[in-house]
Amino acid sequence: MKYLLLGGLWLVLLACASSGQTKKTAASKTSKIRLIIDTDANNELDDQHALAYALFNRQVFDIEGITVNSTRNGGNIQGHYDEAVRVLQLCGAYGDVKIYKGAQGRYADIQNHLNESTYDGHEAVDFIIKQARANDARPLVLLPIGKLTNIALALKKAPDIADKVRIVWLGSNYPDPGEYNLDDDTTSVNPVVHSAAPFEMVVVRNGKPSGTAAVRVTPADVEANIKGKGLKVPRPVTGRHGNAFTTFGDYAVDLFSHIDLHGSPPSRALYDMAAVAIVKNPTWADRTEVPAPTLTGNRWVLPTNNPKKIVIWENFKKDEILADFYQSLANPQ
Repeated sequence: MKYLLLGGLWLVLLACASSGQTKKTAASKTSKIRLIIDTDANNELDDQHALAYALFNRQVFDIEGITVNSTRNGGNIQGHYDEAVRVLQLCGAYGDVKIYKGAQGRYADIQNHLNESTYDGHEAVDFIIKQARANDARPLVLLPIGKLTNIALALKKAPDIADKVRIVWLGSNYPDPGEYNLDDDTTSVNPVVHSAAPFEMVVVRNGKPSGTAAVRVTPADVEANIKGKGLKVPRPVTGRHGNAFTTFGDYAVDLFSHIDLHGSPPSRALYDMAAVAIVKNPTWADRTEVPAPTLTGNRWVLPTNNPKKIVIWENFKKDEILADFYQSLANPQ
């Protein structure tokens, strides 16, 4: 076993000592990692793979809910909600794991409406706050794999939850500027980074080998390791491009068939899935602690004396992460 100290609490991480892959062994609820995934589920295809990976590792994760937000791809909030429903249905978790609608807009435009009963994103934000305040000694891991809006709003409305959560964000090209999740709501970034909550950044770094952009799969990988894998559900699920599917693996093939590939050989990054992987097993990337930076425009200003520290995750072990992802699909828990 591996142990990780979070806010004074030791969490048990079930890990295979020889291969680096997490064991599919039974775990008590108190040893599992409490998790809320905050996702723009209908954007591209990495969100769907991240959700499936977490849902097929419920011997490790105590998934308390899924919250969705809307980014510039994938349509409005309903479209992201509907895609999350499809994935949960294909993973046999719909009805068991609840989905909550979050923010359509930006933090800056919503923050002054938090005292209203139906502000933009209230379902997801109020759910995050409720779960963070739950009577549970384990910290709640918030895993935003889209923009940070829902997380920033929750911290704004309920600052007391800061010492009850651990925020692990898939986003940014830190220390370089830009990146999709960051750009989609730059106003939400500093309120989270500078909050009292522990904050970790799982960097993207497109075009560089040190970010999650390097955790890539080719069509041949999809055919050999994803197609047909996952639970076989009794009732077919209609995908976002049409057609009906009874396994997540076959739906993944369809998603890949409708998206552009890049590089040589042509491939696609599973950015968000890698973020789930390092929460599951922190040895699959390098962890560095740095003074909390400030986002100005879409560029990072890097202080040297900020007492607030954040964690940067980089240099992801692609082979180990993908091997465990494929194993999770082949033997879903």
